[in-house]
Amino acid sequence: MIDTMWAMIRTQAQLTEEQLAALKEIAAERGVSVAELIRRGVDTVIASRERPGLAERRRRALAVVGAFSDPATDVAREHDDYFVEAIDRGRRASGA
Repeated sequence: MIDTMWAMIRTQAQLTEEQLAALKEIAAERGVSVAELIRRGVDTVIASRERPGLAERRRRALAVVGAFSDPATDVAREHDDYFVEAIDRGRRASGA
């Protein structure tokens, strides 16, 4: 009986001759099948779209603190006014 945790679903994909040749070469070098390389590639794409955790999001946010500057020196005090002005400019530009 097949362990359902490892059961594979057969699918088809179309590759260019160059892609297949490169995959076969890499598979031979690494001692794995072309299918295994494709599965690893799919896993990489899936992992790349996963949302980073809280600690990583916090690190990224802190990394940009102070990275931008503005000639206005009263932004902390007048931020609401600047925000309203920006909204009004956006509305005028869009014709709303």
